[in-house]
Amino acid sequence: MAFNVLLVGDIVGKLGRRTVAAVLPDLREQRRIDLVIANGENAAGGRGLTPATANEMFRHGVDIITSGNHIWENRDIYPVLDDPTAPIIRPMNYPEGAPGRGLHRGNGLAVLNAMGRTFMGGLALEDPFRALDRALDGVADCPVKILDFHAEATSEKIAMAYYLDGRVSAVIGTHTHVPTSDTRILPNGTAYVSDLGMVGALHSVLGMRTEAVIERFLTQLPNRFEPADKGPAVFNSVHVQIDEKCGRALSIERVDMEIA
Repeated sequence: MAFNVLLVGDIVGKLGRRTVAAVLPDLREQRRIDLVIANGENAAGGRGLTPATANEMFRHGVDIITSGNHIWENRDIYPVLDDPTAPIIRPMNYPEGAPGRGLHRGNGLAVLNAMGRTFMGGLALEDPFRALDRALDGVADCPVKILDFHAEATSEKIAMAYYLDGRVSAVIGTHTHVPTSDTRILPNGTAYVSDLGMVGALHSVLGMRTEAVIERFLTQLPNRFEPADKGPAVFNSVHVQIDEKCGRALSIERVDMEIA
């Protein structure tokens, strides 16, 4: 029997959250989605996540929130990350002592979150390949395993997918906010895409207002980026069908929309 999973790209700011509210309930019904996983590290003001913004997304149909390097921007989320029952995870390869965990499991399903190291600002992260080896040993009894791999370099993402091919149901890239057209099923049954994209303003730079970003490039001076708050908006996602008994991916399809 097919297990239908919708994976939603990085949700950026208030416009991203409004777009989720407008699109997701009907999309879940139309595609008979069993589980929605969304990256929420930019949902609160374009950088970070708060308990209130997380609950807003849960109300509109998101089941599990993954994240990345911006999850630490709002400290109010730290106690929630430490709650083992909260369906919010952060990259597992941060140093010991960081709030939260990189794995959420239940009912034969494991959702994992890890972060790449190439072009990621020199963070002292553990090797994500070996971190995932250990994590997967602990969820061997879960047929369906889905990884949000939050990384900049497509080469690192593709290498991870082939490294895990046959050991997880899907390796889904996030972080760049640009949807890629390389959806595929790998030889041993793992679904893959280099980047989901984002949910946010179409006329923006990765969801941020264009003026400040252009100014940064022109002057090389630090300034503050604000999320773009005017439509039209894009909703980027992929729909993955998985054999819930053996965990092999059956199909992967981009689901992208533009709304006024």
